[in-house]
Amino acid sequence: MTVVPASDAVIEVVDLRREYALGRGKPTVLALDGLSLRVRAGGVHGLLGPNGAGKTTLCKILATVLLPTSGSASVAGFDVVRDAEDVRRQIGLVLGGDRGLYAKLSARENLRFWAAMYGMPGAEAAARIDAVIERVGLTDVDLHVERYSRGMKQRLHLARGLLPRPQVLILDEPTTGMDPVSARAFRDLVREVVAAGTTTLLATHDMGEAEALCDEVSMIDGGRLLATSSPRALGELLSTHERVDVRLGTAGSVAELRAELERHADVVSTNVGEDRVMRVETRGRDAVSAVLAMLLARGLTQVSVTSPSLEEVYVHMIGERGMDVR
Repeated sequence: MTVVPASDAVIEVVDLRREYALGRGKPTVLALDGLSLRVRAGGVHGLLGPNGAGKTTLCKILATVLLPTSGSASVAGFDVVRDAEDVRRQIGLVLGGDRGLYAKLSARENLRFWAAMYGMPGAEAAARIDAVIERVGLTDVDLHVERYSRGMKQRLHLARGLLPRPQVLILDEPTTGMDPVSARAFRDLVREVVAAGTTTLLATHDMGEAEALCDEVSMIDGGRLLATSSPRALGELLSTHERVDVRLGTAGSVAELRAELERHADVVSTNVGEDRVMRVETRGRDAVSAVLAMLLARGLTQVSVTSPSLEEVYVHMIGERGMDVR
């Protein structure tokens, strides 16, 4: 598990707990259960988990929209409870859906409203609106928001989030409901924002999105942190079985090769796909060298060793509920 030095952390969460009361005589719902997390400055940090894992609750607390029941959280050194106004000056918040947009106004009119809410002087607001509108590709769009596509609305959300030049950008399920082309374009915009120096916290249950964008990923479920690391390093949590893939070609007996491999004590299984690629599951990394030697001795040189994907880590740690593998 990655440990982020305090000096490098732009977001720090310690033993955070949030309960929701459903009403008199009803049990409380525990959305966050003693969660602790550090997010280093720069890059994209993902919050990956199924619906109901606590991702949105955490984002709302960091954005000062919700108060924690107990524990603490800070953004850029400011406490989200004691220094809420200072925190709001450091962040941009991008939510999914239509929340925060006014359907009967244009993009520029929406942004002028939010610039006023941020207390931007008129000349600064006009220049900043021009800049963010151009960045998200809405310069030539002169429509009321009610006529926007889902992707256009999310680009306007991003423009609103960037308006105050945030140090930290919080994205909560930003591409939910988008078609693949719009989602890819939105992710490209996020990469540009990060390249310009903005730390981004991305809450998602889409593993493809997490692998495509995130430098680090924190898996959470039931309001608890399960693990934090890079997407690739998380695969090492499942390194009990390493995989060797070999293209068989047309020569030799597949049955004979499979029988020889499966006699090896550290080979768990072999499977051959329709494309004549055999996947050999081994019991740990020490077995890989022996398997490779057996394959090379047979003249099979189109071989690769693969690690578990983020999807497999997710299913192993959380299960398939809420899983999105688009």
